[in-house]
Amino acid sequence: MYRLTLVIPTYNRSQELVHALHSVAAQTLDPALWECLIIDNASTDDTAEAVARFAEEHPTLHIRRVVEPHAGVSHARNRGLLEATTDLIVSIDDDERINPEFLGAYLDFFDSHPEANIAGGRIIAEYPSGRPLWMSRWLERPIANPMDHGQEVRPFPKGSLPGGGNMGFRREVALRYGFDTQLGRVGGKLIGGEENDFFLRLKEAGEVLWYLPQAIMWHIIPPAKLTTAYIDRLSYHIGISQRRRALRRGELTMACTKELMKWVATMLLVVTMHPRQWLRVVRMRREISRGLFTRE
Repeated sequence: MYRLTLVIPTYNRSQELVHALHSVAAQTLDPALWECLIIDNASTDDTAEAVARFAEEHPTLHIRRVVEPHAGVSHARNRGLLEATTDLIVSIDDDERINPEFLGAYLDFFDSHPEANIAGGRIIAEYPSGRPLWMSRWLERPIANPMDHGQEVRPFPKGSLPGGGNMGFRREVALRYGFDTQLGRVGGKLIGGEENDFFLRLKEAGEVLWYLPQAIMWHIIPPAKLTTAYIDRLSYHIGISQRRRALRRGELTMACTKELMKWVATMLLVVTMHPRQWLRVVRMRREISRGLFTRE
C-alpha cells in the first residue's frame, strides 16, 4: 500500500517533464511506498506519449497520468489533491530535479512529526547556460526562488514561505484550503501567487510551516527565462498577482504602501551594487509596480 503520492502538474513541457522524471526514478525510497501522479493540464504537445514511454521504460515505478481540462496550475494542483490515494502528498514542478533522498526525507519527516501538516524543502537555482553576471540575489528570488534556511529541521522563519515546487502536506489539511483558481499560471500567462496565498491562509489558521533541508530541489532556469523580455513580463505579472491577492484580502492600500516602501529600499540598495545588477533590479521593481497599480 502506498504511503505517499508525488504530484507533478505539467503543461506543454514534455522534455522538461521527462528530465524531472529521471530524478524521480532515482529516488532511494522503496517504489512500493509511493506513486507518481502526473496532472496533465490539457497539454497539446506530446506529453501523453512521453509519460507513457517513460512509464514503460521504468516498470517498477507507479506512474499515473490524469488530464485536468480546466486551464491553470491551481486547477491542476487541486486535481492532484483529489486524485491522490495517500494521506501524504508531495508536489514538485516539471522544470526541476530532486535529490535521491527527496521523497524519503518527506516521509521520514511526517512519520516523526505527527503534529506537522505542512513542510517545504531547500531550493537551489541551476543555470544550464551559467549564472549571468548581472544576476543578484534580489532579482534571483522572483526568477528562481532559491531557499536555504540551514541544515536543521525548523519552522520557516518569519517572512518566509515554502516554494510551490518543493512542498509536502497532509491531504486532509490541503483539501480543506485548496489553491485559489484565480491565481497561478494559466497557459502562457505568468500569473502566480497561488502557493503564497495557500500558505498564508494555513498560517493564519494556526498551522506551522516546517522547513525540511534534506529535501533538495534544483530549479532549472533555461536561457529563455533570462531574457529582458521574459523578466519584464514575469515582473509585471508578479504585480498583477499581488494586486489580485490584496483585493481578495481587502489589503490593496497596504500592498500599495508596501510597494512604495520597497522603492525606497531599492534606491538605498542600488548604491551598493554594480550598475549591470542594479539596473536590472530597478527595472524589475518598475514592472512589479506597473502590474500592482494597473486595474485589470
